[in-house]
Amino acid sequence: MKAQSIARRIACASLALAVTGTAAACSASKSSTGASGADTDSTAAAGGGGGGTFTIWDPYPQFDGGSAWSRLLTKCGSDAGVTVKRTGFDTTDLTTKALLAAQQGNPPDVLIVDNPVVSTLADAGVLTDTGATKLDTSAISPNLLAAGQLGGRTYGVPIGANTLALYYNKAVLSAAGVDVASVKDWPSLTAALAKVTGAGKKGITFSAIGTEEGSFQFLPWFWGSGANLKQLDSAQGVSAVSLWADWLKKGYAPNSVINNTQTTSWQEFATGQYAFAENGTWQLANAKKAGFDYGIIPIPAASGGTAAAPTGGEFVTIPVQDKTDRYATSQKLVACLTSADNALATDTTLSYVAATKDVQAKQVAANPDLKPWVDAVAAAKGRTSDDLGTKYPKISQPLWTAVQAALSGSASPQAALKTAQSAAAAATK
Repeated sequence: MKAQSIARRIACASLALAVTGTAAACSASKSSTGASGADTDSTAAAGGGGGGTFTIWDPYPQFDGGSAWSRLLTKCGSDAGVTVKRTGFDTTDLTTKALLAAQQGNPPDVLIVDNPVVSTLADAGVLTDTGATKLDTSAISPNLLAAGQLGGRTYGVPIGANTLALYYNKAVLSAAGVDVASVKDWPSLTAALAKVTGAGKKGITFSAIGTEEGSFQFLPWFWGSGANLKQLDSAQGVSAVSLWADWLKKGYAPNSVINNTQTTSWQEFATGQYAFAENGTWQLANAKKAGFDYGIIPIPAASGGTAAAPTGGEFVTIPVQDKTDRYATSQKLVACLTSADNALATDTTLSYVAATKDVQAKQVAANPDLKPWVDAVAAAKGRTSDDLGTKYPKISQPLWTAVQAALSGSASPQAALKTAQSAAAAATK
């Protein structure tokens, strides 16, 4: 790869990523480790595939050399006849390092990266497409694969996915006389919140912070209204912002949501005072420790049915190399990491829903609690889907800014989204 030929594209990609940071879904659990670049050498005997050392970078610094994840990398390297050198970075640091390495002509052989970043790296010329590397994506659910597509090409394989749904406190709903089965759309959800707060408890908590986390949590309501990210100020979009703003005005949601991260929102729900919390698959372990009976339902769309929630999770990608003969071995490593048997163990470790229906069925058989999450993932979509690609970060920032303005009362939902649409249109010309 000629580093100088993509330098300008990489510089533009770095600027775009600086706007939104990285994905909202899993970053809290990963960055909380405080790790930033844990190296693990996984040594295997040289053999087929040309031998030598192959580098893998991932956003899982919480897993050390003795972890199941590291052992899997060792096995995949051994099966391919190479030595694997693995480095785990915090999510934000990984993207920056990947861009810099590409610019210097020294990228890793395999890069596992958060799905919204894939299109930015692909547009910068950093990643190969699956047509060039012969990665098989035929079994992957199309809605999950879409997060790694740009201009009709696919740039990797999803290792799994997580998304958002509504956790609910069974005791709070029961005391308020609310049957969760009645919650099927926005009016019935709002009616349930009214009953709960009327009974002296708290309604719903979520994250509306002015970062990508805020956009991530708002998107199910935005998409559930029928709105499209290419037209932020549509009547449907206004209805979604109005829903949240009205909940705050009526006391159904706390003012703290304006500054809540997904972690602090969860902490509110864990007090046992709230009927509902919008949060993700990654909170399942914490839910079991909360000390009260809980359930999970998909986020309802405005008029019923399941709203599309954004997908979180990573793609396993193969960066562009000067020595293209390395791709064959890299393909073996990726195929191993994403194979059905290995994906089951890996996705269980990461609290992910698998990217294929066969493995999803195995997950539910082993853990029935995952059934509502499999349903939610089936309805989910990537933030960069609809061929938004690198435009998404330039739309997301105006969107979260509009939500903040409406919830704080500094602008009406309609005025806030009109401003957001103007900003997004100017940024994506």
